[in-house]
Amino acid sequence: MRLFLAALLASIVSAGIVEDVRTAIDRNDFAGADRQVQAYRRGHGTDAGLAEAISWQARGALDFRNLDRAVAYAEETRKMVLPKLIGPRADREQWLYALGAAIEVQAQVQAARGETAEAVLFLRNELKTYGGTSLRERIQKNLNLLSLEGKPAPALEGAPSFASLGGKAVLLFFWAHWCPDCKAIAPYIAAVMKRYGPQGLVLIGPTRYYGYVAEGRDAPPEVEKPYIENIRRQFYGPLDMPAPLSNANFARYGASTTPTLVLVDRKGIVRWYHPGAARGPELVSQIEKVLR
Repeated sequence: MRLFLAALLASIVSAGIVEDVRTAIDRNDFAGADRQVQAYRRGHGTDAGLAEAISWQARGALDFRNLDRAVAYAEETRKMVLPKLIGPRADREQWLYALGAAIEVQAQVQAARGETAEAVLFLRNELKTYGGTSLRERIQKNLNLLSLEGKPAPALEGAPSFASLGGKAVLLFFWAHWCPDCKAIAPYIAAVMKRYGPQGLVLIGPTRYYGYVAEGRDAPPEVEKPYIENIRRQFYGPLDMPAPLSNANFARYGASTTPTLVLVDRKGIVRWYHPGAARGPELVSQIEKVLR
């Protein structure tokens, strides 16, 4: 019991430093965030919470276009994390989240400096190294952001081939059973399809197994599959779409963010790749481009 309580307390404290640092960054107060990080390091040493906090500093610096500072924070995060990627998988996962952010920032900084080819090569090498971990989808997402548009759409497991759709454009809507943003955007997707479906737009809604069901209860595939189908009927019923259930599809499309929206033109070429929710003029504009 003491070990459990100690672990719970450590988790709460780690979450606190992450939230404090994020709040400071939102105010563009990087000096204040640095002071909080150093105070936490003196009191608690180097733990996964500290690594995550510094990774948020890297993302914040990137958002404010301070590329040198972003790289410095990302490199600090990487140096902190790499020695910790040993031991039980559950322990590694706490560190991998911070490493994923560092990889993302390093690639985006390269791209922002006009070094897109170098960023793509960097991400491909990282994918070789961490493709067997939970970072696979996140790295692939960043690789796709830099290189997927204008390329043939990767085949979808458990769904019709793009070539078999008779020259129709396709909107891919990657969703997850636990995802509130996916549920929130579903009515808008339904309205979009009502308008553009008759013009030749097809909707496909890939999803995947996550290994748990309601309230985070662990679940094998034979339990999770009917749960996913119940969620689909409850929240996505108005969407007339096949919903292939495949982890491989998420890996190929780097759908670590849900929803992820992808538009494929009539020739099977990816024209728009968008991790995160999108609605309104942006989505409509992209759809109208692929239907021309």
